[in-house]
Amino acid sequence: MTAVVVILPSYNAEKTLAPVVRGLRTTLPDAFIIGVNDGSPDGTGSLLRSVCDDAIDFPENRGKGVALRAGFAAALKRDCSSVLTIDSDGQHDPAFAPSLLAALRGYHVAIGTRDLTGEQVPKHRRVANMMSSAATRLVSGGAVRDSQSGYRAIRREVLEEVNAEGDRYEFETDFIIRAAHSGFTITNVPISTIYGPQSYFREFHDAMLVMSVLWKHKGAVFRRYSPRVAGPMSGRD
Repeated sequence: MTAVVVILPSYNAEKTLAPVVRGLRTTLPDAFIIGVNDGSPDGTGSLLRSVCDDAIDFPENRGKGVALRAGFAAALKRDCSSVLTIDSDGQHDPAFAPSLLAALRGYHVAIGTRDLTGEQVPKHRRVANMMSSAATRLVSGGAVRDSQSGYRAIRREVLEEVNAEGDRYEFETDFIIRAAHSGFTITNVPISTIYGPQSYFREFHDAMLVMSVLWKHKGAVFRRYSPRVAGPMSGRD
């Protein structure tokens, strides 16, 4: 049994990928790393095959949601107990990986949460992220502070039950909402805020996809239920 599987969705990450993997090897020496090349035209695919324990290669770009679904399926086949997702663009510090996984002792999902008020984050991205996170809190019924963070630790049972929709960045928002509605507990783990130019989030198009997910789940705002988000595990083992 593989205790932890790391999923590394990657697109045009040839310049940033190697340091991320080196950091993961240091902080999580026993983890099994699966890289997913999302149709990168650069050398990302060959680099993933050389530095990861396993690699999935898409011949064309299909979106982060598709890459994560493929990674989750591969991880579950390895009979892992938990999964860590981390972006390959260098904006997630591998040093925080143990803290995210440690949070799974009391929660089902841990989200690496950035300080979105910092000056290093462009103003338009600060506003967009804050609005998205606020809307996600409203729809999910929980205290999700950074809904767009791709740095997450997830227990196996969540992946087995939650079938999120969406092929691109909206997948991660849909996943969190569905996990909360299924009664899984979610917590926020502070991480450093590293904001560089290497981001493939398309401001208008992907923001609209995220908003469409929030709109799809709008009925949850008007339903009475007992959210277990951001609280210790209760009701589920």
